[in-house]
Amino acid sequence: MEYYKQLRQYVGHQPLILPGSNVLILNDKGEILLQEREPGIYGLPGGLMELGESFEDTARREVLEETALLVGKLQLCNVYSGPDYYIENPNGDKFYSVSAVFKTSEYSGEVLADDVESISLQFYPPTQLPNGIMESYRKFIEDALL
Repeated sequence: MEYYKQLRQYVGHQPLILPGSNVLILNDKGEILLQEREPGIYGLPGGLMELGESFEDTARREVLEETALLVGKLQLCNVYSGPDYYIENPNGDKFYSVSAVFKTSEYSGEVLADDVESISLQFYPPTQLPNGIMESYRKFIEDALL
């Protein structure tokens, strides 16, 4: 069972601090790999940290699970935290997200959606991101490409 789900058994819907990682994967054209998580809702590959993982470990595991890609060198872009990253889910769960955002152009394998967390995966030019990209991910991308 995922660590945050174990914590929820003890704290219910009370706020948690949940660390995780996201990765901007850039192809040779400078396009960004986006993950369609729900119909019309896009984000970057990534997810929550498990016990004993580093931010880099989390990034690599999540990218592999969600895209079937193995990533090479990861460059840390920024860490995002604080009140702007407080989230209340429709089910009542509350949490503060702490997100380490990396970028890389080193990857191998064929892009393949996992059908669990990804509806589709596609590379987009930074100037032509889909309308449904979540605002936090848009900020991650803008900051990383400055």
